[in-house]
Amino acid sequence: MRVYLVVIDDSPEAVIALRFAARRAVKTGGGVEILTLLPTVDFVQWGGVQATIEEEARLHAEALVAGAAGTLMEESGLRPSITLKQGDGPKIIREMIAENPDIAALVLGAAATGAPGPLVSHFAGTDAGALPIPLMIIPGSLDRDAIDRLS
Repeated sequence: MRVYLVVIDDSPEAVIALRFAARRAVKTGGGVEILTLLPTVDFVQWGGVQATIEEEARLHAEALVAGAAGTLMEESGLRPSITLKQGDGPKIIREMIAENPDIAALVLGAAATGAPGPLVSHFAGTDAGALPIPLMIIPGSLDRDAIDRLS
């Protein structure tokens, strides 16, 4: 089965990328894998404080992914796979692609204005030709109708 890997965060362009991936998955009989990258917490001298910071980040990420998955299921009927990982984003994405041969494309949303975002910059920049799958960059300026028309 063709799986579209989408990285989700708090940005509006992530929602647009998820919608695009879901619509493509429905049309191709595929699925969606949602990845949320947890921020790496700098070392805090007091372990309890660090544990609290990490737990708050995890809870925020879980709520974000749950909302995205709910919207995806409601709009497309697809039940996505969900992964939360902490660490270096490009490395995690490469590992996921290597471990799952069903992943057919990496779908990232680019900011509507300003810099496109660190993952888009990384994978479309110096690493552009190194991915074993296509990279789909979805412009953050697209509205729902444009996404529906293009996907």
